[in-house]
Amino acid sequence: MPDAHRKRGHTSAPTASHRPILPPEPYDVERVRLDFPILRRLVHERPGRLGKPLVYLDNAASGQKPRAVIDAMVRCMEQEYANVHRGIHYLSQQTTDAYEAVRGKIACFLNAPSRDNIVITRNATEAINLVAATWGRRFLEPGDEVILSVLEHHANIVPWQLLQSEKGFTIKVVPCDARGQLDVDAYADLLGPKTKLVAITHGSNVTGTITPVAEITRLAHRHGALVLLDGSQTVVHMPVDVQVINPDFYVFTGHKLYGPTGIGALYGRKSVLHQMPPYQGGGDMIAAVSFDGTTYRDPPYRFEAGTPPIIEGIGLGAAIDYVEMLGRDAIALHEHSLLERATKRLEQIEGVRIIGTAPDKAAILSFVLDGVHPHDLGMLADQMGVAIRVGRHCAEPLLARFGVEAAARASFGLYNTIAEADALVDAVVAVKEFFR
Repeated sequence: MPDAHRKRGHTSAPTASHRPILPPEPYDVERVRLDFPILRRLVHERPGRLGKPLVYLDNAASGQKPRAVIDAMVRCMEQEYANVHRGIHYLSQQTTDAYEAVRGKIACFLNAPSRDNIVITRNATEAINLVAATWGRRFLEPGDEVILSVLEHHANIVPWQLLQSEKGFTIKVVPCDARGQLDVDAYADLLGPKTKLVAITHGSNVTGTITPVAEITRLAHRHGALVLLDGSQTVVHMPVDVQVINPDFYVFTGHKLYGPTGIGALYGRKSVLHQMPPYQGGGDMIAAVSFDGTTYRDPPYRFEAGTPPIIEGIGLGAAIDYVEMLGRDAIALHEHSLLERATKRLEQIEGVRIIGTAPDKAAILSFVLDGVHPHDLGMLADQMGVAIRVGRHCAEPLLARFGVEAAARASFGLYNTIAEADALVDAVVAVKEFFR
């Protein structure tokens, strides 16, 4: 984007490219695409064969990276890198300031009351495991109940099953209806005096269903239960305000947010974080150590043992700046137009069944094609340059709910176009013809 455009949004440090930018109005996807170098490459190039333009529709698995993120990470490594928190020299202080600024950006991104609510983790999976291993291990007992939903990613199922085998509590599961919407009445019926925790996704990675998290939280708190929300599929597509939703924990991962891998965040209510023991030992989580005993720092640092993901954190900060610059409302409107286009066209293809048709959903489109295994569909679409996800999507219970073992999934991002939505449909038509 031209230098003449200026950044807007949160008042935070400029990205490493030092090119403050303002997105055009209305949303100009072709201009946005210029910020993503990988989108200009061809796939399946080989001698004697021209490659296919990349149509990347696997954003629910991981998003591509804009130049601002790439530049921020390279600049850190080339000009600013040192270990953080411990050094008194110039580079260490400079890198510490940059890394800790990211904590503030995450807090603003979620509208958390304070940066002290934010624990920096490797990803959403680690954040959930952190809560299970600390709060869960300390407070869950035999006879207690934890409520999950059938919409969950395995990362919000398995940690609780592991802890269940140790602590002996009961796991209850909220069902969904035929459209993929969470059954709120069934959820309300599951709540009771034994409920200690509700851990539910904010948005399904298979159906795209957005769950009514404010209502989920309100009902849980009425019964004295805590609430953990997995926002990995929602912070990318829509604004999230934890002060309005009011959960006790909220987690997300950076690589789906157009940032690097190996970085994520846990929002925690301060009063709850202070009740939780350390997750791991060593490094920056200590206040003082002797062989007679160790005292620990206050949250969030209590949960951040060892050298943190410094470069990845700075990359996440740049990704947040970039997404906020474009505006999540504008991104959501753009992505919804792609979802609507692809959905309407796929529904017209005989033999296509869409998995999850909730009216309020993120730009995720899972489907099956009669007579074609999803892996065959994905492989043939890939030969046409269309990158989609196929398989169980780390959500086997949800696929079982819809009576399928695997599905194809197209997921749209801020840089996808109407032409790419059409390319998806054209690929499905071509695959259907191939197997006729």
